[in-house]
Amino acid sequence: MEEQHLQEREKLYVVLSQTGTALSRLLRVVTGAKYNHSSVSLDRNLDLLYGFGRRWAWNPIFGGFVQESPHFGTFKRFPKTCVAVLEIPITKEMRKQIEQRFARMYQERKSWHYDFLGLLVAAFGVYWRRKRYYYCSDFVRSVLTDQVGIPKERFETIVQPRHFLSLPEATLIYEGLLQGYIPPGGRVETTKTE
Repeated sequence: MEEQHLQEREKLYVVLSQTGTALSRLLRVVTGAKYNHSSVSLDRNLDLLYGFGRRWAWNPIFGGFVQESPHFGTFKRFPKTCVAVLEIPITKEMRKQIEQRFARMYQERKSWHYDFLGLLVAAFGVYWRRKRYYYCSDFVRSVLTDQVGIPKERFETIVQPRHFLSLPEATLIYEGLLQGYIPPGGRVETTKTE
């Protein structure tokens, strides 16, 4: 019973954001949605997130699998980024699988690409998947279905960041400026363990 309780204390964070980049403003016009980017974190402080976005903060053309943070890159460049932070309970085994997936993808990050074409056809209601290509919300959905085990039927065929807000497994724990985020219970100092 105690082991089960400990497993339930693991959390995954889905972060929906609106940065103010040209692409995010365009997406807001097209979708009418408040948030147009999504990332995933295993860090309750949100110091490190993973997703599909710009490789370099100043260049919107080249995208792929990236690490994101309020301390560097696009989120730092746009300090008025607004976010909604969702918390999803996961087991230790799920966390381990997610960590392994992120480590593998980051090691191979040059072979993962942002799916601009998939995003474009999605705007016309067409879902199209290519190997080693994702757009942000399609990637987050894959983590939630493949590693967390949320049924695929819970998602729209063409998933947008706003769709994560209606997941019964997710609890909205914060909404506001990313720079003002403090996790419930305060920040936790993290130390690396070998």
